[in-house]
Amino acid sequence: MAKVKITLTKSLIGRPEIQRATVKALGLGKTNSSVVHEATPAIQGMIKKVEHLVTVEETQD
Repeated sequence: MAKVKITLTKSLIGRPEIQRATVKALGLGKTNSSVVHEATPAIQGMIKKVEHLVTVEETQD
């Protein structure tokens, strides 16, 4: 399965608690932090909820 690199590019200040919780569940903390996850349907749904705060890149295995 493909992997995706997710980077938090915008601040969470003033964002609703559900968006903060989603970002934390993805494993992101501070701005410009990055994580790599498998592109599962659950991860894709989480990305969709906070797509305005993150950038997503596909990576090679």
